[in-house]
Formats: sequence, C-alpha cells, structure tokens
Amino acid sequence: MADPVPNSVPTPKLTRLKEFLLPSPVLGLEVSADGRLLVAAGQDGSLLRVDPESGTHEPLGRHDSYARGVALLSDGTTLVSGGYDGRLLWHDVASRKAIRTVKAHDFWSWDLALSRDGRWIASCTGRYEAGGYKYEPASEREPSVKVFDARSGELRHALPHVPPTQAVAISPDSRHVAAGNLMGEVRVWDLETGKQVSQWTDGDLTSWGIVKSHHYLGGIFAMTFSPDGNELYVCGMGPMNDPMAGNGVQRWQRFDWKNGKRLDQTHERESGQGLMEALAFHPSGTWFVMAGRLFQGTWNLAVFETATGKNVFSVDAKHRITQVRFSPDGSRLYLSKARGQEKPKDGKWGPAGLVEIHRWELS
Repeated sequence: MADPVPNSVPTPKLTRLKEFLLPSPVLGLEVSADGRLLVAAGQDGSLLRVDPESGTHEPLGRHDSYARGVALLSDGTTLVSGGYDGRLLWHDVASRKAIRTVKAHDFWSWDLALSRDGRWIASCTGRYEAGGYKYEPASEREPSVKVFDARSGELRHALPHVPPTQAVAISPDSRHVAAGNLMGEVRVWDLETGKQVSQWTDGDLTSWGIVKSHHYLGGIFAMTFSPDGNELYVCGMGPMNDPMAGNGVQRWQRFDWKNGKRLDQTHERESGQGLMEALAFHPSGTWFVMAGRLFQGTWNLAVFETATGKNVFSVDAKHRITQVRFSPDGSRLYLSKARGQEKPKDGKWGPAGLVEIHRWELS
C-alpha cells in the first residue's frame, strides 16, 4: 500500500446515532449491504433480525449454545451462522427458517469468515488441553479449520492447526484462508488446492501463567487481511505473568503473510490494557479499527492510520465490544456489545446486549 503524503490524512470522528438494547450479550453482528438489515448473534444462542431504524427485533434462528459468527451471502437473502454447538446453520432471511444444518465441529465454532466472492465459508474450532508436562497444547482431535461451499454446504477442505484455533479470515481475492491460535501461530492455505503456503508463530499474543495457576491463555482473537491482500493483521492481548488478570497490552500486529515477517504492532504509549476481539478496515483502506474489552487505560475502541500504524482516535465505549462492521460507503460504523448483567427485577433479567450505529466523519 502506498504511503500517503505526511500529515495529509484527516482524523476520523465518531458520533453515536442509535443504540438498541437486546436481551442477551451480542457476540457477533452482520449488516446487509444496503444497511437495512442487522443480524445479532446472542450468547443465549439466538439470532435476531434487528431493524436499524426502530431497533425492534424478531427471531431469525437459534443455536443450542452461544451464537458467534454470522455472514450474509451475496444474494442478501441467505444467512450463515456458526455457534458453540459446533453447527453451521443456513437461514432464509425472509421466512426466518433454517434451510440447512451442517455439523461442522465436535467443539465450538470460534469464528466464521465468508469470502468476498461468496464462494467459501470458513469456520475454526478447538479446545486447549495440555499435551505434556510443559502444558503445550495437545494435538487436535479434529481438523481445526474447515472450509465449506457457501451455497451447498459441502465440505471442501479440512485443514490442520494447533488448537484452540480462535480466528479465521479469507483474503480479499478469495484465494487464501488464514487461521490463528492460542499460541500466536498463524497458518495460511490456498483455497483451491488446500495446500498450506505459509506458517509462523509470534509469542507476543499469548501468555504463560506463573501466578495463581500454570496454563496458557490469550492468543489471536481476530484477524483480517489488508484491503490489498498483501498483509495480515491480527489482534489479542500482550503477554502477562498472571493471565487471569487480563492486564496485557491492547495489541494488534501486522505481518507480511507470505513470509511471516512482522512489520508493525501497537506502538508504545498508544494503548492501555485489555483483550482485543475485533478488527475491521474502513472501506477506504486508510484506517483500521480495533476494539474489545478494557482492563485499564482510556479506551476499548481505537482507530489507527494504516500507513503509519498510529493511533489517531480512541474512546472508552463503556462495554465489551465483540464485533465491528462498516457500511460499504464507510459512513457508518456498527458495534455489537456485551453489557454486564444487572440484577433481576420482579424476577426478570434486564437486557444484556447492545447494538450501536455511529456516524463516521472526518474532522
């Protein structure tokens, strides 16, 4: 990507336009190309169709455990969802009926990715189990990454990784799929052949606990290719002596995925502490957004200039952010959130999920 003229990039500004309360913490979010449909994936397994004007919602489908990933196919009428029940579900949006069920994994579907051409849907899985006296992860019990035909649901590739594999992404040209795991290891495969074309490990996103308990925690929680497809961005949380504290650096990393060389990461003194769970590029490619949970500091959502990696805007969004999405024209930013559960009133639990719509403008 070509570097811009120094100091020529304006600073983004966010203005919250709407906020919708939902019954359960929202773990995933999808937005239609025309912005007229929002789909929220809930911790209670629900898939809710949300009206972006009024915030009213109606059930679209359900998983038997947490609903996590959601993706609208290019026809705009079919939704694919993944959940902690290990299933991928195809839904007809108009009728709100499930039209296909695929048992993708024996464990959770941690993350879901749809190729830009609408051909591939990828899901990743795996649990952390100690494989030896050094507590290194045990070998996978099933293929950690599976790629399906997005239209037919037919399995195309079953790809090996070291579990748990928590994030997956497909390149903009729909030719490669990447996945990252607990240990900060990334693997990239060719989608036509299923052949692995790249592999590397960066330990700055995983932690070995030496306080309270001995185990690994963290890893890569979200990833995305750069708009030109030449680089791969990942995020999570920097290493800690006490992983239970959740006080590692809010961290993104940028790699040349063809050779695994790290090109950049969160700059010193530009972040606080907390787990980052969401990454997205602005459609212009000039900025990217990282968001998640705040442990200590001043922000849990920040905008970074792509060319320099500089933090140019940040805000404390008050609640854990699980997903970020842009409108195709870049004028709107959509957030899904999980709120702290309030005590029940009159025997009823209050809403624990949020979807927000923000106007993106330049100052």
